[in-house]
Formats: sequence, structure tokens, C-alpha cells
Amino acid sequence: MVTVLLPGPLRGEAGGASRLTVTAAGTLRAVLDELAGSWPRLARRIRDERGELRRYVNVYVDGEDCRHLGGLDAPVPDTAEVQVIPSVAGG
Repeated sequence: MVTVLLPGPLRGEAGGASRLTVTAAGTLRAVLDELAGSWPRLARRIRDERGELRRYVNVYVDGEDCRHLGGLDAPVPDTAEVQVIPSVAGG
């Protein structure tokens, strides 16, 4: 089971949950595809119309930035923790 951790700004798209569990593993794409099946509004906040990660969203697999691990093809082990963090702008 993969645990997906959501910050406050995204919890509303997942029924208020701070943690979601998915059975998909293997790649980040597989995890996000499963999320999209259950939480389509959350999925649209994470990926764009083409299915790519949105520029302002950072995703970490076991603490490592997925962009350094292969992006959507980043390996995700069965017991991984995936953290989704939208960038915050302002000053």
C-alpha cells in the first residue's frame, strides 16, 4: 500500500482526508492514475490536461523530489509515502 499525504489546501478535493491509501505501486503515474479514479478533482489539481505534473505542484516519493527520479516514471515501492505539495506564492 502506498500512502499519499495531502496538505491542507488539497484536502477539500479528497473529502477532507490528509492521507489516502492506494494499492497501485510501481510508478508515480500508476499511483496518480488510481487517485484520479477515486478523486478526479484532486487529480486535476496535480496534473494538467495532458496528464503531466503541474509546474506549481511538487511531488516527493519517500522524501525525494520526483522530478529527480524520473517524473511520472519515478519508481514507487509498495510501502512508499508520496507527498504532494502545491507551491505557495506571495510575499
